[in-house]
Amino acid sequence: MSTVDTLQVSPATNHPAETKKTFSVEEIQKLLPHRYPFALVDRIIDYVPGKSAVGIKNVTVNEPQFQGHFPGRPLMPGVLIVEAMAQVGGIVLTQLPELEGGLFVFAGIDKVRFRRQVVPGDQLIMTVELLCVKQRRFGKMQARAEVDGQLACEGELMFSLVS
Repeated sequence: MSTVDTLQVSPATNHPAETKKTFSVEEIQKLLPHRYPFALVDRIIDYVPGKSAVGIKNVTVNEPQFQGHFPGRPLMPGVLIVEAMAQVGGIVLTQLPELEGGLFVFAGIDKVRFRRQVVPGDQLIMTVELLCVKQRRFGKMQARAEVDGQLACEGELMFSLVS
């Protein structure tokens, strides 16, 4: 179930225009192409159009990566944490009117640092902010992931729009 938390007035019509603030997993699947086992965002809890999104990933022991990473000591791989942050960023990018259509892929990953291990039972809270869009093809975002208020990962993510 999705909710609409705020109303904005459309300057053209002077009528209220709804701004969607949250997205369910079903709504996320309509925006992103990722599917199990690579769909890594369970919910968007805060969305500001053209600016940012905050998403949740509930980390569970029955996910396939934990069979081998690592037996007896399951740790969420860093590349999957980065991918989960990128998927939250994808929610922002896919809804930019000037960038509709096509597929966003990684163009670069800079300044990524891992600060805390992420294990089954954790809830990863990912905040991604759009820094810039260049030539209507490239996007740069600042991302961070936290568990229980502690920084787990942060870095800059660059995306390219491919047709």
